Amino acid sequence: MGVVTVILAVHGVGRPARPLDPGEDERWLTVEQFERVLDVAADREDVHLTFDDGNESDVDIVLPRLADRGLTAEFFPLAGRLGQRGYLDREGLRELVDAGMEIGSHGWEPRDWRRLDDRHAARELTDAPKLLGDLCGRPVRRYSLPFGAYDRRVLARLRQAGATRVYSSDGGAARRDGWLQARTELPHDLDGDWLDEVLAGSRRRASRWANRLFRRTAR
Repeated sequence: MGVVTVILAVHGVGRPARPLDPGEDERWLTVEQFERVLDVAADREDVHLTFDDGNESDVDIVLPRLADRGLTAEFFPLAGRLGQRGYLDREGLRELVDAGMEIGSHGWEPRDWRRLDDRHAARELTDAPKLLGDLCGRPVRRYSLPFGAYDRRVLARLRQAGATRVYSSDGGAARRDGWLQARTELPHDLDGDWLDEVLAGSRRRASRWANRLFRRTAR
């Protein structure tokens, strides 16, 4: 069980403080839904939380609730939207860092990295994490894929950029030592049954991996 985790991807919590992009409302949680997720995560060592886009709610709503439960998480802001209405500003980013949260990059703007030319790839994969690293005071080497989209070319570019870990939206359980990590996005209509099913799936897969490992070492 120790090598397996389920990674949950959150995009926004509470009442949005800005107009949402098309489709964003499908991944926006109420405070009550989010607290249900946190209560489950607080009791499970195999659950990891990540937050995309760098929404204002990351500091206003998410951070105090994580602190109350003694949890840490990873945050992936859009570097080009820092300080814009409804998004984190530089002070908010520092507040996350000072609270012990990890910061990664979600790029400069929400763009499909499979369709980038070399100039835009440099902006998304190099300039964005550099800006975030300068603001955080430490290198930013982890990435969250916009829209969860990737191909071999994207992964090759990320390796060239020095990525130490990359998060997709493929769903299911992930190996903690993996470079490419599958995440499960939380939908706006999640309930207790949905969450229980996702986490139960993680335990089933962990059991299968453990059985395979036992069979290999027993030979």
